[in-house]
Amino acid sequence: MRSLFSLLSLSTVLVAGVTLLPVLASDFDAREISDPLDVLNRVEPTEADAPGLTAPTATLRPEDIKESLAPAQATLPEPKVKPVPDVVRVITGEASWYGPGFYGNRTANGEVFRPGTMTAAHRTLPFGTKVRVTNLWNGRSAIIRINDRGPFIGHRVIDLGHGAASSLGLIASGIAQVRLEVLR
Repeated sequence: MRSLFSLLSLSTVLVAGVTLLPVLASDFDAREISDPLDVLNRVEPTEADAPGLTAPTATLRPEDIKESLAPAQATLPEPKVKPVPDVVRVITGEASWYGPGFYGNRTANGEVFRPGTMTAAHRTLPFGTKVRVTNLWNGRSAIIRINDRGPFIGHRVIDLGHGAASSLGLIASGIAQVRLEVLR
């Protein structure tokens, strides 16, 4: 039975008029896989060697391949310079903060007030205005977005959200002297 199987596996198969020959390991040249550049130096078959299987007329030379493998000179893109925002107006005064009792409520511009936000309330500045607030007692500063109205207590100039007050270090004291720089 084994001999019959061997004969069948090595015999040619005729399918739709095309003769398929079995591929044997001895059909491959061991040199072909040792160095990929050997493919360039291999002699291509001619019409006399195998009719109908000639190589294309243009052949590659190793010099052509080496030139095309050279890396192109990389050019770095121009750095994107962020302009320092212009200060439109400077205001100094006292700041306070508001938080836990107002979480979940809507601010004056319609956003939901959440803990940790870098927002603040101001009486007259338009919503969305960015303000650099500097705590004059400890030197900390942060950029804050106006999204609410207030404070409505006497001489205070800004009412900071929880995140803003925390980054400026005025949670414990509750109030601090600040400098507001309204940014363009």
